Amino acid sequence: MSAQSASTRTWLITGATSGIGGAVAAAALEAGDTVVAAVRRPERFADLAAAHPGRGHAPHLDVTDARRIEEVVAETADRHGRIDVVVNAAGRGLIGAAEETTDSELRALMDLHFFGPAALTRAALPYLRAHRSGWIVQITSMGGRLSFAGVPAYSATKFALEGWSEGLAHEVRPLGIKVLIVEPGAFRTGFAADGALQRSAPIPAYGAVIDPVWQANRDSHGRQPGDPAKAAAAILSALDAQDPPLRLPLGNDAADAIGSQVADARRDLLVWEQLSRSTDVDA
Repeated sequence: MSAQSASTRTWLITGATSGIGGAVAAAALEAGDTVVAAVRRPERFADLAAAHPGRGHAPHLDVTDARRIEEVVAETADRHGRIDVVVNAAGRGLIGAAEETTDSELRALMDLHFFGPAALTRAALPYLRAHRSGWIVQITSMGGRLSFAGVPAYSATKFALEGWSEGLAHEVRPLGIKVLIVEPGAFRTGFAADGALQRSAPIPAYGAVIDPVWQANRDSHGRQPGDPAKAAAAILSALDAQDPPLRLPLGNDAADAIGSQVADARRDLLVWEQLSRSTDVDA
């Protein structure tokens, strides 16, 4: 077990070799912290680790492997003495209508976006509870608050993680542990790159609706408005805030879409409130 300064943190990050997860890893290392990048391709973390000797290493982890999750968490705690921040950032995209998406596609995405992060969080919590401090950071999406044509499966997995994490936040707050749900919009990551974004087998009836969504995502690669480095800086700022949020939308597109969704939900509640309140048993 290695000694660690009380002023630095140990981060355990999935998806830490690219995208927002990679940007968070780089920002944490730049801040003087230690980063354990639990990733499927550890060699991709080598350059970043070499630039910060002794403070970055990358054990192999497929986040759908529950047994390996337990091992990596235990190894991290043993090597560094503690775990301060867990970031679940591994993910990928899937475009397809609800009817087009197969059970196997939906289950695989749920394993990656929900069951894997839930397992990693559960494995880390005993170590956070032991110190009565720490953070669980869930990188979801603005698609974890609202959904669109072409992404019902993707949004379902993110909705699930958000609901689970919101309940978790209430449970662990008295134990000194905090939860941050991060909801990015479109950022310049590899999300829409060739071979990364997947498409369910098309049903012609949905072509007019789904094909433009697929093409727009493909065309957006490298031109998304969000800057991953700025996202990472925003996340670190939220973790250091005196009164941090539970949910943190990132990007103008996310702020606009979520703001509209909240306004629409409030409008519907007010319009239908009398009917909603009419269903209790008579006194």
